[in-house]
Amino acid sequence: MLDRHTLRQRGLITTGHHIPYNPRLKEIARQLRRKMTEAEKKLWYGTLRDFDYTILRQKPLDNFIVDFYCPKAKLVIEVDGDSHDAANAVLYDEERDSILESYGLKVIRFQNEDVMNNFERVRKRILTDLSERIGLRIEA
Repeated sequence: MLDRHTLRQRGLITTGHHIPYNPRLKEIARQLRRKMTEAEKKLWYGTLRDFDYTILRQKPLDNFIVDFYCPKAKLVIEVDGDSHDAANAVLYDEERDSILESYGLKVIRFQNEDVMNNFERVRKRILTDLSERIGLRIEA
């Protein structure tokens, strides 16, 4: 983890009790919560909203907004559209994931079409990762 001075230089804030984030992203995150994609809605209402541990939608972490975040499991769940297939987007996602992983987070990614067409497989993968990270047995 970076020291507070370095975090401030990057425009991030932290109390030491949460992952640093850019406060300028809070309003954008609120807007994104109101305008979830169909795949994000399906995942949220089909599984994540009623999970036993808190899962946050469109959560600012570092200088990014992640689709879903479970603080207890330190798990980030991303639902990607076609724009993530471009070469520059793949590199950006790899760098982004690396930064998030430096905070001890695990990032898992799904394509929109996987969520829409293979929902049960996506759901089981998420629940498996959550249970492994939390150390509990969760029925998928």
